[in-house]
Amino acid sequence: MTIRLKHLTRHAGALLVTGLLAQTALVGAAQAEDRAALMSQHRGGTITLAAVSAAGTVDPMINYTAQFWQIFQMTYDGLVKFKQAGGTEGFEIVPSIAEALPEPTNDGKTYVFKIRKGIKFSNGKDVTPADVVASFQRIFKIKGPTTGSFYNGIVGADKCIATPESCTLEGGVTGDDAAGTVTINLVAPDAEIFSKLAVPHASILPADAPLSDAGTTPIPGTGAYMIASYDPNAEMVLKRNPTFKEWSVDAQPDGYADEVVYKFGLTEEAAINAIINGQVDWLFDTPPADRLPEIGTKYASQVHIDPLAAFWYAPMNTNLAPFDNVKVRQALNYAVDRDAVVGLFGGEVLGQPVCQILPPDFPGHVDNCIYTKEPGATWSEPDMEKAQALVDESGTKGQKVTVVAEDNAVARGIGTYIASVLTELGYDASMKALSPNIQFTYIQNTNNNVQISVSQWYQDYPAASNFLNVLLSCGSFNKGSDSSVNIAGYCNKELDAQMKQAMTTALTDQDAANAIWAKVDQGFMEQAPMVPLITPKIVNFTSARLGNYVFNKQNRWIISHAWVK
Repeated sequence: MTIRLKHLTRHAGALLVTGLLAQTALVGAAQAEDRAALMSQHRGGTITLAAVSAAGTVDPMINYTAQFWQIFQMTYDGLVKFKQAGGTEGFEIVPSIAEALPEPTNDGKTYVFKIRKGIKFSNGKDVTPADVVASFQRIFKIKGPTTGSFYNGIVGADKCIATPESCTLEGGVTGDDAAGTVTINLVAPDAEIFSKLAVPHASILPADAPLSDAGTTPIPGTGAYMIASYDPNAEMVLKRNPTFKEWSVDAQPDGYADEVVYKFGLTEEAAINAIINGQVDWLFDTPPADRLPEIGTKYASQVHIDPLAAFWYAPMNTNLAPFDNVKVRQALNYAVDRDAVVGLFGGEVLGQPVCQILPPDFPGHVDNCIYTKEPGATWSEPDMEKAQALVDESGTKGQKVTVVAEDNAVARGIGTYIASVLTELGYDASMKALSPNIQFTYIQNTNNNVQISVSQWYQDYPAASNFLNVLLSCGSFNKGSDSSVNIAGYCNKELDAQMKQAMTTALTDQDAANAIWAKVDQGFMEQAPMVPLITPKIVNFTSARLGNYVFNKQNRWIISHAWVK
């Protein structure tokens, strides 16, 4: 069945591209035209989005999904932000709540940010240095998922990680209301500090924001839109922020649509039909493979294939049987037919096989695949003979294994396939599908005893550390927490030390740092805490009435740039 499906989806991908060859130029060039005139012509209306499921909490300091990070771009701001522009311009960091990007002092360890005047939260309150200080303290008090990887370099962070409830970041983040400034002091220089401050986990929130996960209750923000209501079982409604005045089109552009409605619970099939019928304007989830030929030919001008710095992978819990045995982890890496997974994802046009962690054309990536029949630069085919030998040596045959995947067409298919490979290797394997609204947090929490899962990782920012350090450092593993992004629970202090060396080296020699990252990537793969599967492209299918589609390589489609006819 896998082989038949693989050929079907490859054919679908080819037809999709054939249809797109006739696609006319996108309207993204409209960004260069007079903005006031465009606003006068296109302002108004409602953009309707759809997804199989919601993505959990709307707390921007806790949520760690690409789905809602896309929404947070137009609802929240940090001191700095990734530029809201198309293509690789989206990697540029621009000032947002801060007036400018400050030059470091104190040998690269101190940054003084001047806070813009006149910015208000959606509840009408002015943004002050006190809000900024409280926001950084809140990152630790709510035990945010990146406290141990992004913000542990702030002075006082170690104490905050140890005792979050009493976090003050004394000497680390201080505000001067009279001068309108906020000072951030680091333990050591950090070449990635602006990138870490530009992601939603560093959003500036009111000082009185709740000191626990806000869940379904939106926290006031500073963006062009505010989340007016959120029911993860039905929909999210975003409306214009009544206090918003555009201070930077690069950081927080005013939006064209008056309202954005995000509907949850539609199947991929239903959503595709709704887009064709003009009832929905965009689908978050990957279109089903069997619909690709149709939309790629009949609706080519509405299809956008966009590259992603990302990968799909299967993290294995290195603290639970059978994956506490490195031979079992290596065996599954040898056994998985990554070509088949590409087929399940939609074919060669939409994905390519990978057997290492850093994506192709990414800082620190060096082609290297040890888990294939003929080890070398790239993956060629599985080696079942070697895989079976490793399982035999491990003495774990017959054990029960459950693969936990998201409950959508692509993830279910991949999860079912991995379970079939485990069965072939001699395990009593099954697949369990959970709503995408809870799956990502569920597989992180050690209390749920997840042995293996199917997950995806999309860059927070373009740096090797954002894959290797975030996903596999000792500091990213927190027992009993929904915010433990090191899902494999793997801690290797030697590799941790090498990662710290790479981050320090990056301050003066990025090429040398990339060489270290390449060795770290190989070091992790030798221990195999995960099975890298594919690196994807994304298919964005939009309605005929949606215009000015602009894709940002950092944060995906910029919803606020689009208008509806």
